[in-house]
Formats: sequence, C-alpha cells, structure tokens
Amino acid sequence: MNKRVYFLMIVAFVVGMVELLIGGILDLMAADLNVSLGQVGFLITIFSLIFAVGAPVLLILTSNVERKRLTLISLTIFFVGNLVTVFSPTYTVVFIGRIISALSGSLLIILCLTIAPSIVHPKYRGRAIGIVSMGVSASIVLGLPIGLLLGNAFGWRAPFVLVSVLTILSMAGVFFLMGRVEPKPSSPIKEQLATLKDRGIFFGQSITFLFLAGHTILYAYLTPFAKNVLGVDGTWVSIIYMIFGLAAVSGGGVGGFLSDTWGSKNTIMATTILFSLVMFTIPYTTFALPLFLLILVIWGMLSWTLAPATQSYLIGLSPETSDIQQSLNNSALHLGIAFGSFVGGIVIERVSVEQNATIGGLFVILSIVAALVSMYGQKRTANEKGLSH
Repeated sequence: MNKRVYFLMIVAFVVGMVELLIGGILDLMAADLNVSLGQVGFLITIFSLIFAVGAPVLLILTSNVERKRLTLISLTIFFVGNLVTVFSPTYTVVFIGRIISALSGSLLIILCLTIAPSIVHPKYRGRAIGIVSMGVSASIVLGLPIGLLLGNAFGWRAPFVLVSVLTILSMAGVFFLMGRVEPKPSSPIKEQLATLKDRGIFFGQSITFLFLAGHTILYAYLTPFAKNVLGVDGTWVSIIYMIFGLAAVSGGGVGGFLSDTWGSKNTIMATTILFSLVMFTIPYTTFALPLFLLILVIWGMLSWTLAPATQSYLIGLSPETSDIQQSLNNSALHLGIAFGSFVGGIVIERVSVEQNATIGGLFVILSIVAALVSMYGQKRTANEKGLSH
C-alpha cells in the first residue's frame, strides 16, 4: 500500500473535523456571539448542506486542474475560512467563514477519495478508498469531542485554531510528499442524478439520508441534552462524547464484517430497527447515568454500522455506476446531517431538547420504510424481468 494514502486519510480527517465540531461548543458560541443555540446549530446545517451539494459541482468545474495543485489551492482557501472563523467578531462573520470552509472542504474530501485509488496498484484501490473513508468517518465522530475539550479549556475559537495549524501542516505535506496527479474526467451531474430514477437506488440512498437526519437531531445537540436533562457538568459531557466516539469508530468495522458475512440487506434492516429502538429508549435512561452510558455505547456503535452495509447494497444494485453511487451516498450522508441539525434546532427552540431523541427516532423509522421500499421494489423489478423472459 502506498504510504501517501495514509497521508490523504489524515488530510480528510483534518478537513472533516470542522463539520460537527461546533456541536460540542454550542453554548459557548451562543453566549459569546449573543445568539440562540438553534442559530449556532444552523452553522452545522449550512456547512453540511454546502458539503453535500458543493462537492460534485466543484469536482466537475475543476475537472481539468492537476490534482496536487488543486489540493494545495483548496487547502489554502480552507485555511482562510478557518482564520475568518477564529477572528470573527459577530455571528454573520462566523457564518461567512463556515461557507468558505465548507466549499473548500467538500472539494478536498472528494479529492482525497479520488486521488487515493489513482496512486496505488489496481488491486488495492478498494482498500485505498476505505482508508480515506475511515479518516472521514473518524473526523465526523471525533471532531465534536475534540471541539468540546478545547472549547471548554481555552474558549470556542481554540478548536478552529487547532484546525488552522493542522491545515498548514497538511499543506506542507501535500507540497513535499505528493507527486503530480493528472485529472480524470468526472461524470456530469445530470448523469449522476439520472441513476436516482431507479426506485431501488432512490430509496436506497434515502436510507442514509433519513438515518443520519434522525441521528443528528439528537447528536448535534447532545451537549445541551446532557447538561439540561442528565444534569452533568462539562467534564462528564467530554467523557460522554469520547465514549460515543470510540463506540462509533468500532461500529464501522462491525458494519463491514456483518455486511460481508450476514449480507448487506440483513445488516441494514437489523441496524435501522435497533437504532430506532435505541433512539426512543434514550429519554427513559436519563434517570441513571450508568444506564444512559450503556445505551450510549449501543447508540454510538449502531450510528456507523449502517454505512458499509448501505454502500455495499447500493454497489450491488448498480455495479456499473458504483462510483456515482458512492458520490451520491456521500451527499446523502451530509444532507442528512444538515437536515437533522436544522430540525434539531427547531425542536430545541420551539419545544424542548428532551424531545430531540424522540423526533430523531421518527426519522429513523422512515429510514426503515425506505429500506423496505428499496428492497421490495428491487424484488418486484426482478420478478417482472423474469416474467418478461
């Protein structure tokens, strides 16, 4: 395996950290910028939304630019976006910084995912994509607790200072370690979206969107949930996030193993059903911290068990468009995070943070429905094809 793939994984981790990092410092930012928790939560929404929509569009617009040069340019813009956030005096300036970071960051993640398989032997391409994907998932899971720890210790701007420093190191690494990577033609947006006309694929992608939306409705607001409902202090909130993070990272490995041995469909159905039960159970465990921590571990594991199974399922549905399905699934994931943080912000402002878990559970139930429709549709299509022959 080319060692530069692991460096690309690190770059993906640094960039991905910024997406949910704010979730751990919601209250600190709200107090300093004199805005509500929901408004700060919207900074996650706008970032994830741009991340989902911007990546495929920017990849096409920059399809003729040499990849090392494009990566350095994108890292520079990403660095500027974080600096704007660090020195922002108002919520509006933070908002602008998030947009800059999201646009450049979305392109950087896709660049890492496309460069990695191009610099290794063909037989290692799948593994190379998997290694970079680990960096992305780890950043989404661990970015929030890292932000929480630094934010509580040094103020809410500290996590963005760390990301800025790591971005400079990443730029140096790309400049000195990466060779030239010639661009490859990418599929037009119209061609990518055309695959969603297939009912099985559309609802298959919807599984990820609805599942992540339901998860994020609570996860993006876990800090106020823990403080207000559990009644714990900042130290315990940090511990809660670290436990969740470790469980979630292990969940990806469990999901891959189950998908290979038990089948992607079985894994998807079992994960979504169990996850919905966990979401509805959470509010009833807050009276005892040990019980809550136990359900937290299960919640964390299941939150990333779905991803490998869903990707495997989508590739199985349409092997000839597997690259497109991976790209669309990445967009569905970030759209789910964006929508979930948006809905969670409404719930916390209009009702109560105590209801976030229940509302999230309802969206996970919808992901179960999407899975059933996708799988049933594929069976019916297969039967129709059989009858036509």
